[in-house]
Amino acid sequence: MEMELDWEKDEGGGRHPVNASSDIVHELRQRFGEGAFVQQETRDAFPTLWVRKEQAGETLRYLKTETERPYRMLYDLTAIDERVRSQRPGQPGSDFTVVYHLLSFGRNEDIRIKVPLQGEHPSLPSITPLWRSADWYEREVWDMFGIAAEGHPHLRRILMPPTWKGHPLRKEHPARRTEIGPYFFPERKDEKEEKALQFRPEEWGMQRHRDGTDFMFLNLGPHHTGTHGILRIVLELDGEEVVDAVLDIGFHHRAAEKMGERQTWHTFIPYTDRIDYLAGVLNNFPYVLAAEKLAGIEVPDRAKVIRVMLAELFRIASHLIWFGTFAQDLGQLSPVFYAFTDREHFYTIIEAICGFRMHPAWFRIGGVAADLPRGWEGLVRDFLAYLPGRLDEYDKIVMQNRIIKARTQGVGSITVEEAIEWGVTGPNLRACGFEWDFRKKRPYSGYEQFEFDIPTAQRGDSYDRAMVRIEEMRQSLRIVEQCLKNMPDGPFKADHPLTTPPIKKFTMQDIETLIAHFLTVSWGPVIPAGEASFGIESAKGNTTYYLISDGNTVSYRTRIRTPSFPHLQVVPEMTRGLEIADLIAILGSIDFIMGDVDR
Repeated sequence: MEMELDWEKDEGGGRHPVNASSDIVHELRQRFGEGAFVQQETRDAFPTLWVRKEQAGETLRYLKTETERPYRMLYDLTAIDERVRSQRPGQPGSDFTVVYHLLSFGRNEDIRIKVPLQGEHPSLPSITPLWRSADWYEREVWDMFGIAAEGHPHLRRILMPPTWKGHPLRKEHPARRTEIGPYFFPERKDEKEEKALQFRPEEWGMQRHRDGTDFMFLNLGPHHTGTHGILRIVLELDGEEVVDAVLDIGFHHRAAEKMGERQTWHTFIPYTDRIDYLAGVLNNFPYVLAAEKLAGIEVPDRAKVIRVMLAELFRIASHLIWFGTFAQDLGQLSPVFYAFTDREHFYTIIEAICGFRMHPAWFRIGGVAADLPRGWEGLVRDFLAYLPGRLDEYDKIVMQNRIIKARTQGVGSITVEEAIEWGVTGPNLRACGFEWDFRKKRPYSGYEQFEFDIPTAQRGDSYDRAMVRIEEMRQSLRIVEQCLKNMPDGPFKADHPLTTPPIKKFTMQDIETLIAHFLTVSWGPVIPAGEASFGIESAKGNTTYYLISDGNTVSYRTRIRTPSFPHLQVVPEMTRGLEIADLIAILGSIDFIMGDVDR
């Protein structure tokens, strides 16, 4: 089927093939008219529709509230600087594009709505009245791209300092330190920066006085053990009661997406480890899966099972550290030492297989970096025998402790509807009673061949969030045991020209292999032009990489959708009316990482 583009510009020709197999695409055309949308083909096969700025809000509202099996979650919201992109066949012309990624649980389907914008300082209406979670996302789009959300209640920088000049994800903004001049920090600039960080309650709709009560404003963080990283929370207090809270993030921002657009496809893999820096290869996983989707690479079975085994081991390691620090936040000191000790048993396996500990950077486009070493089976078998008893002990000393229960049960509760509204995924969503897990709903890397359960709870409070994670560790042990018993033979990487470099020993035998190895390592592969996203069930929730290739050795746009970013946004909602001590319990139960938030 083909359709004529009736918009002002058509990049790359006036006609293009359209895959209209999705029911929602047909439904939208019936509702808004055949000419209301331009459909774009993508490598991930998500329905991707371009809609004019004037009709974007109505389209999004229809998708969330009017269609059957609606798209209730604003899964992601980002933008693209299109001005130097060369390969855009069939897409309406735009200087910038705002991308809304919506998720329907009833359909188990995503849809991507794109809005083309023109000019140096574009804008479009805010969707915060439609999705409360759009607050931070629209601030990020303004901060990074300079695209204003008209009607946003607090449109200001969120990741960059308030005094920052420019918008970093625009293509003209420098990506390397060598591209800018020397940095000076005179006393006058120091004073200016300090003044910019001062909190003014009135700017956030807060009141200093009400009904004869004077509120106190308290900075929790940015250096506080309960914030698990550099996070500042400004609390409006009536005595010990939290009236309201404003979160100040961005202290940990390291330009991960910008680096993803300057590194080659392969050399960006180590950078992914630094996002959720406790989750190891779970950071590599969605990135390589998205790149493989772009390049059309099929991964061999052995590589798939190796990936699953390492991913579940790192899920256990991440949950162990969360468990120990969660107990520490609530006043129990011993469990944090136990958890770190148990993690050392896990690192014995990781060092033997990957050669590294926290940041293995071991997954590759097309497979993994190397085959499993001799003796790996014994290490994994010992870990499987060791950990279950320890988990039982932790359950007894922590989760069955009456003080822990008093501090967490009924504290920070949210419903399923609230969780979806705020973009909550992973264990925090399942703690509300909603059995949703990408490993089951959208199996990848062969997860459909494994037997495991999806733990859920009902109350959605701090205690239930903890219980779900503890049971998840037991289910991960089940998956690792199946990997141990059923590890297939065969290659550990795909036989594909765009995948990992040739095996090293062969480079010493012929010049062609040596040249291929050199070019793959130094320049990286040239990934075909296109767009694809891939989401996985990471340790803290759903992590998705949205990659755009312009047919080059580097990514044109690297978008990292992390779970911790929307999870922190819901903290004020969880905390209002409670006390400061309850806030600490809530923060611990969420299991967030500031690298995952700030990127």
